[in-house]
Amino acid sequence: MNSQYRAVKPALIEQRKAYRHPVQIQRTAIRQHGKTAQTGKLIDVSIYGCRVSSNSQFTEGSRVWLRFEGSSPITATAMWCRDGHVGCRFDEALDQALFRSLTLVSE
Repeated sequence: MNSQYRAVKPALIEQRKAYRHPVQIQRTAIRQHGKTAQTGKLIDVSIYGCRVSSNSQFTEGSRVWLRFEGSSPITATAMWCRDGHVGCRFDEALDQALFRSLTLVSE
């Protein structure tokens, strides 16, 4: 059967609740439950989650602990992992003071 409509790819829809901001402090430690912490690089962050570059492999849905420069450990869930990056959703919204220290340029 011939159709007058052509197939198209689905649109990419941004599903984040908050814009991800580039960061000023990039060094971070990331650890899965029962494993040794690895050094990573914080790529971007919102109050709800972040993206970290890391040589470690993470499984979608795995529990992770993050420690940014000057922060206590932050619990999160690995939402995706590909190409050396892992997307994390924080268990609780990031403290505003910590968020500001990660994203503001010091002059």
